[in-house]
Parts: sequence; C-alpha cells; structure tokens
Amino acid sequence: MIYTSIVTVVILGVMLTPLSGQTHDLSRYRDFQFGMRLPAVAKQARLKPSDAKTIHDRPAMIQELVWEALSFTHSSPQPESVKDILFSFYNGELFRLVIFYNKERVEGMTAEDIIEAISAQYGTASRPTIEITLSSTQQYSDGEKFYSSRNEKVIAQWEDSQYSFSLFQSSLQSTFGLLAYSKRLNAQAQAAIAEAIRLDEAEGPQREVVRKQKKDDEDRAQQEKARRTNKVPFRP
Repeated sequence: MIYTSIVTVVILGVMLTPLSGQTHDLSRYRDFQFGMRLPAVAKQARLKPSDAKTIHDRPAMIQELVWEALSFTHSSPQPESVKDILFSFYNGELFRLVIFYNKERVEGMTAEDIIEAISAQYGTASRPTIEITLSSTQQYSDGEKFYSSRNEKVIAQWEDSQYSFSLFQSSLQSTFGLLAYSKRLNAQAQAAIAEAIRLDEAEGPQREVVRKQKKDDEDRAQQEKARRTNKVPFRP
C-alpha cells in the first residue's frame, strides 16, 4: 500500500546565516520566526507553498512543509550541517520546527559539542530529565490515516516563557535532532490535532462503509465496461 509518511515534530537547521544581535532570541531559528505565514516560510526556504501537505483540515488547518538539504547543497559554498527540516503550521502560522542533522556532519561530535554550538546562539542550556514525544501521521493512498508516536530523551533544553528548543539523539537515526516550537501556538495546535484524531477515529467505521461502497461501484463499472467491449466480438 502506498503511503506518504509525515512526521509531526520539529527539525533544526536551514541554509541561512543567523542574524546578528539576535543571539538569545528564541522566537526564531535563523531567518525563520515563529508565527511566520506559510508562503513567507516557503519563499525563504526556496520551496513552493503548494509543496505543503495538509495533515488535518478540522477543527483547524494543520500543514507541514519539508526542506531537504540534498536539494540545495550544490548552491551553497559551505556544507550544510542539517539533513532536513520539518516546518509545521497551525492555521497558516509556523508553530514548530523539527530539525535532523546530517550524520556525516556530526560524525565524531559529542553531545557536549552540539550543546556548546547551540548555546552560542540561544544561551545557557538546562539539562531536564524529560522525554519529548515525536508523533507521525501516515496517510495511505485510499485516504486512511495511521497515527504513531515515539519518545526521545532530551539531552539539553533552551527555553523562555514563550518558546522552547530541545536537543535529542534520534533512536531511529544515528544523529542528533532539535525540536523547537512556540508554546502558545503549539498548545493550540496540539489541542486541534487531538480533536482531529478523535473525529477521524469516531468516523472511521462510516468512512470504511463509504470506501467499500465506492470500490464496489468502481468494480461493477469496470466489469460492465469490459462486458460491453468483449460481448459483441466474442465467438464461441
């Protein structure tokens, strides 16, 4: 079964230079600021707004846009440390980033090396003993969705009253990742996502009835077309 995997979390890293004077500004990652509209983010990342995937359209619009370094390394004079970034949008506003670093660019580096580099941008890190949940939505070709999640241990964290950045080491990939989000927008988005999942699950049985009926109708139509095509020239 063909499906598109859409990870609902955050990735750190892009191809732009950090702004001077914004060293401890947790409201942005490089030139991407939380609350930016999807078209502005897409333009900054050299993507198209139409590249965004709609994850949920009720009770709020949740969309995701993926940037991959492989598409742009040829145009950059320096190697990019980020492998890919997942931008998440709540009603068109950027509320979360999930960044995974290129494992070749962090090979040999320790967690302390990564923390030191990020702290230069966002200030002193805390070391909370917590986990973050990375959730994903897989949408199959027939429109059905499958939800899954996994927990990752936080190595270090940078946050203030409005924003949060958490460094983790991926349990599925040999690299580090960063989850960053606006606390206000993320709370609203998570509430909307939970309600969307509840609605999907509640309506699942009825959607399955409709899906099966549609498939049966298509099968009958295909059989009838084949019958008309083959009946006249058939010779016993």
